[in-house]
Amino acid sequence: MVEIFCFRTGHCRHPSHMTLTGSGFKARTYHAHAYLLRTARGNVLFDTGYATHFHAASAHGVYRLYPLVTPATLAPPLHDQLLAQGTDPASIDAVIVSHFHADHVAGLLDFPRARIVCAGEAWRAVRGRSGLPAVRRAFLPGLMPHDVQDRLDLLEGPGATALPAALAPFTHGHDLGGGALFAVPLPGHAEGQIGLFARTPDGWTLLAADAAWHNESLATPRGPSRLTFLVQHDRRAYNETLARLRALHARGEVRIRLSHDDVPDHASPEVTA
Repeated sequence: MVEIFCFRTGHCRHPSHMTLTGSGFKARTYHAHAYLLRTARGNVLFDTGYATHFHAASAHGVYRLYPLVTPATLAPPLHDQLLAQGTDPASIDAVIVSHFHADHVAGLLDFPRARIVCAGEAWRAVRGRSGLPAVRRAFLPGLMPHDVQDRLDLLEGPGATALPAALAPFTHGHDLGGGALFAVPLPGHAEGQIGLFARTPDGWTLLAADAAWHNESLATPRGPSRLTFLVQHDRRAYNETLARLRALHARGEVRIRLSHDDVPDHASPEVTA
């Protein structure tokens, strides 16, 4: 079994209609969540959210475009929030990276001993990129640890392990935790994006990263504006992934957590700054 703790590491604000068609032009807050998973095999993070390293990595050259386009308000770093909660950051065995957008990896530098688990496709999409090609992928090279290449555990392919029937229409994934954690591909938003199924005492939860921005998108046919695909990777793949999430949501057996939605999940402790 896995215990999940949700942390808010900061937020940005954008007009709602960009991420949920028909929802108006009023600005909406998009929290950057990170998750601590306590497992039988140790402590694992799913993403790290924002951290103060974001400012340094986006302070010079073309990288200044990132905070200009997406101004961010930072909460205390995940590292500090873990300490306040009673979890030693040095106890983190691995960070599972959903994708390499800066608001998901800005805290990697604060966990120098942890393995970094991600899809091989996600890493290859950003490896060696700098300047404008990096910014176009919402990637800031300065957020990467100097030894990142030595600490990577790359997941290749869709995964060979058959998933429990309760997780349909998802059928295969990478077993990362003795049948309690499965990484699954969630293509569309970013190259190589993955989500994570976790078996908790209350049932299965899917940490779905940025496969959608709003819980409303799971229950209605409304998705993001077409304009967002100027920065998102693949519109067709995004819509296919969202259709699978909607089917999963409709069955009502799995709780779905989105990285930027502001609806709290009272089944999991949540730490906010």
